[in-house]
Amino acid sequence: MKTANLKSATIAALLGLGVLTACTNSTTNQKTSDNMETLNLTQEWDKKFPQSDKVNHRKVTFRNRYGIMLAADLYEPKSAEGKLAAIAVSGPFGAVKEQASGLYAQTMAERGFLTLAFDPSYTGESGGEPRNTASPDINTEDFSAAVDFLTAQPHVDAERIGIIGICGFGGMGLNAAAMDTRIKATVASTMYDMSRVNANGYFDAENSADARKQKREAMNTVRTRDAQNGTTTPGLPAEIKGDEPQFVKDYFDYYKTDRGFHARSVNSNGAWSPTMALSFINMPLLSYIHEIDNAVLLIHGENAHSRYFSEDAFKRLKGDNKELLIVPGANHTDLYDRMIPFNKLEKFSNQTLNNEQL
Repeated sequence: MKTANLKSATIAALLGLGVLTACTNSTTNQKTSDNMETLNLTQEWDKKFPQSDKVNHRKVTFRNRYGIMLAADLYEPKSAEGKLAAIAVSGPFGAVKEQASGLYAQTMAERGFLTLAFDPSYTGESGGEPRNTASPDINTEDFSAAVDFLTAQPHVDAERIGIIGICGFGGMGLNAAAMDTRIKATVASTMYDMSRVNANGYFDAENSADARKQKREAMNTVRTRDAQNGTTTPGLPAEIKGDEPQFVKDYFDYYKTDRGFHARSVNSNGAWSPTMALSFINMPLLSYIHEIDNAVLLIHGENAHSRYFSEDAFKRLKGDNKELLIVPGANHTDLYDRMIPFNKLEKFSNQTLNNEQL
């Protein structure tokens, strides 16, 4: 097995250390029907940001069209009157709703939107087996399932729903916007194209048939061994040795320190399935983003290693309702918490969802 190639295929997921541990906070069981799995939902405030006194918060669940039950946090402004514009938020890739997506959601709720931060399938408090895996199809569907949920809420205007995707879920969000015409506005913040990075490597340095063949062979060797042994191989551990690229150190600064560590986050306290990248290699995510008619805002840090994903995606978008914002001085993870341009997010969302004039 060519370990180096397997590492290359999965480094984009920022593999965590060890095995995901069970949360020790108080939980509640939530089951919507006899045929659905039961989710254990933590009721304590265990977010990586302070709870706002300007919004109401509650845990909710909904399922996608594959039958997977998703767990989410619903944030509603206390001053809300009438039907509101709504925004579904998810990401970063390997994070949970208690981290960056929850911060985005709560802050946008403070600014007048009903928001929903959800854990994608197979991660966090959401359902799905096996754990700690991802799918370009199912995770795109997760956004549309969130839209389903929001359209059924009595305080939501179903014609004014947007989404925010962060990191790898920025790419999933763009893919969802190309498919789901109900999404009237899309924000992709510090976006990754997970198909491209897994198929071609970082900066397209492994964009060859031979390199992809080696990755596939390595991952399928793992699949065969697991099938024969009846086991599941844990993901490769990631360890900081000091000579890693700066962006890997930036990830660790967020996920492995008190700044962003959360026990349910794959990147903080777990490991992605080592065969996860197989489907991403074969299924390009952004094939039809040039057909997105509704508004799109791409946000990226000036110094982010991943900036080329947004710049290249922006070149393919069509229409005068598409924007690319480069945040001066920001790296990839700065847009998780430290340098989020919330004023721009509010302005864009008001223009596209609340029909405010430029």
